[in-house]
Amino acid sequence: MLGFVVSPPHHLLSLLSPRLRILRLSVLCALPRFPHAVPACAIHRPRAMAVSSSSWELPLVAVCQVTSTPDKQQNFKACAELVREAARLGACLAFLPEAFDFIARDPAETLHLSEPLGGHLLEEYAQLARECGLWLSLGGFHERGQDWEQTQKIYNCHVLLNSKGSVVATYRKTHLCDVEIPGQGPMHESNTTMPGPSLESPVSTPAGKVGLAICYDMRFPELSLALAQAGAEILTYPSAFGSVTGPAHWEVLLRARAIETQCYVVAAAQCGRHHEKRASYGHSMVVDPWGTVVARCSEGPGLCLARIDLSYLRQLRQHLPVFQHRRPDLYGSLGHPLS
Repeated sequence: MLGFVVSPPHHLLSLLSPRLRILRLSVLCALPRFPHAVPACAIHRPRAMAVSSSSWELPLVAVCQVTSTPDKQQNFKACAELVREAARLGACLAFLPEAFDFIARDPAETLHLSEPLGGHLLEEYAQLARECGLWLSLGGFHERGQDWEQTQKIYNCHVLLNSKGSVVATYRKTHLCDVEIPGQGPMHESNTTMPGPSLESPVSTPAGKVGLAICYDMRFPELSLALAQAGAEILTYPSAFGSVTGPAHWEVLLRARAIETQCYVVAAAQCGRHHEKRASYGHSMVVDPWGTVVARCSEGPGLCLARIDLSYLRQLRQHLPVFQHRRPDLYGSLGHPLS
């Protein structure tokens, strides 16, 4: 069954696909039986922000939710099934989460399973992009960089492929997650991973200009504001949030980043138990520039779909011109440690 929420036109596409064995796709509300009725959960914008674009003309993006394990080939098969379904449903861009390639049991296994960008696994994804004819956001690849021999550490690398399978952008995670959360277990990403040296300029895609980030980066609004000021229309936070921080912070942070930047936010997430030592929160979603969650994955592996309405984004920025009101003369030094 394929259902569309039609008011407002950019708002949400949600669906079920009963023929799939593992895919469960987001449904935020049921489509009414009567074709002209408005769903009870449809969210209405202020009249001044109404849009005229036909939802059928807007680019469709797919957000994939997976449960990675240490088995790279099994992970690829699961991701490829979601990507092929996204292409079948008309998506122009599919987003995969952080660690889409694998989640290892320990640091030694992480380093052992890592590959360079020119390795076999990325070539498989390049072929998948060509086969499906869509762009892929590969949200966090364990990359052996050019300094691997010297450092014996990797990068957490967000790779963007176009529909021809070419790498058009790479962003290496700049904020590493070294935290100890009671009840969730310690995370010391810097034990195996080098921080990236820079941000990546937003990239033009069929859905809009995409700004690349990864997971823990969402806790740093300076990064999202820098990407928005550089022209981003869509911010993407592929993630593997834990079971304690997920319920407390996940949706709140994503909606905050969308509201303050007036961008769409796309967050593909890991979910479920990866192995005996680790589990992830899931709840992949898309947030619009007003801060509304317009698509969300249910529990378990699957995908959700949303249309990107850039005319709505531009209209919102015109009505609420916060970037014109900023005062860098007062807080231009944000980002320095607290004294």
